[in-house]
Amino acid sequence: MTVRLRESGTRSGLLIAALVLLVVIAVLSFGVGAHGIAPGEVLRALFGGDTANPDHLVVRDVRLPRAYLAIAAGAALGVAGVLVQALSRNPLAEPGVLGVTSGAGFAITVGVSLGLSGPFGELVLSVAGALLAAALVYSVGRQSPLRLVLTGTALTFVLTGVGLGLRLLDPEVFDVYRFWSIGSLAGREQAPMALPLAAIGVGLLGALPVSRQLNAVALGETVAHTLGANVARVRFATLALITLLAGAATAIAGPILFVGLMVPHLARRLGGGSVPWLVGFGAVLGPILLLLSDMGSRVLLPTGEVPVAIVTAFVGGPVLIWAVRKYGAAPL
Repeated sequence: MTVRLRESGTRSGLLIAALVLLVVIAVLSFGVGAHGIAPGEVLRALFGGDTANPDHLVVRDVRLPRAYLAIAAGAALGVAGVLVQALSRNPLAEPGVLGVTSGAGFAITVGVSLGLSGPFGELVLSVAGALLAAALVYSVGRQSPLRLVLTGTALTFVLTGVGLGLRLLDPEVFDVYRFWSIGSLAGREQAPMALPLAAIGVGLLGALPVSRQLNAVALGETVAHTLGANVARVRFATLALITLLAGAATAIAGPILFVGLMVPHLARRLGGGSVPWLVGFGAVLGPILLLLSDMGSRVLLPTGEVPVAIVTAFVGGPVLIWAVRKYGAAPL
């Protein structure tokens, strides 16, 4: 008992330290960009502000909303990554393997082909596409985690191929999809975000009770049944939360790969193997990673910004290679 209390206290301290680090990085991000703003000017903009000062307008109208988006999308992708790895017991899994991202992209392609465009239309289409893809994956592969992953991968290939064909037939659809598929926080600050942000909030709150049941499911179906867990119900609830979180994050920022892969490995270093602790660390480490990546995307090029998805891919590639070398096909 004493050892468990000590471990819990250590994890709590690490989580609090991570939260403090998140706040510091978020404040620093307000001043980083092609046009740097001094920390003192950032604080004045946050606590008061002068509408005639262009630096204050940049902080309040551009970088502050952008930080909100990075925090929300990072938390959603981080927690979704933790859930999908716990559900599939595969350390190489990330939310995209369940067809969520490809479903969102395919829905946008079809919707724009039918004349449904605009920021709000793209948000609705991406969320609806993610939900439909996840429902199809679950209906086919609900018998086991392996079948879920295989079904999601197969659906991803099919939707990607069909969507590419549709985009090649219509240049206008291709242009709209190209902007959405970049995976960036730039230019999305003023888009309607109430619906996806509310969805992310619901998903994060729902992940906490489900994560306790996943602790038992992660031990195997036989053990989970012995401990009184309803495996089918837990699996369905987990997939629904993954879809909600990853779909909403994709809706507000486009497809940002590797965050859902990297964050669970970082969280495991701090929170051990307990799924509830992993969810807590994932909700904090995801925003930290995305904020740092977004800050890097603003300063890497002297003439413009690099999409944040390129930065996460550049960092996530080596992490994927490391994970493959360490885990291979071994389950968690």
